[in-house]
Amino acid sequence: MPATVLIIEDNIDNLDLVRFLLADEDYRILTARDGKEGLALARQKLPEIILLDLALPEMDGWRLARMIKANPETAGIKVVAITAHALPCDRERAMEAGCDGYITKPLDINAFPAQIAAYLKLPQTS
Repeated sequence: MPATVLIIEDNIDNLDLVRFLLADEDYRILTARDGKEGLALARQKLPEIILLDLALPEMDGWRLARMIKANPETAGIKVVAITAHALPCDRERAMEAGCDGYITKPLDINAFPAQIAAYLKLPQTS
């Protein structure tokens, strides 16, 4: 069964790019456009990985990551921040919020699919 990837991104161009870059991979892709919708989908579908923009409407990615990791049912989901927040302190803040990984925008379109595959191979978190 293919891994389920939940992309939580409010910018439609970025969302489409991530979806396009993963289109040739054997993933089941789910999408959400804000933090509340993303949290509901994470709880309902229990994806293997969440690709999370940090600057989201309704609920920002930092809060969303903390909520996912605080809930025993969703704590094992890998959460990878995909963000334009590229300062070292931003990475540290994302990791402290519970993110398992951090990828900065603009995405390296050649490396991105392999980066996601590598995150999926990491041992289960929680």
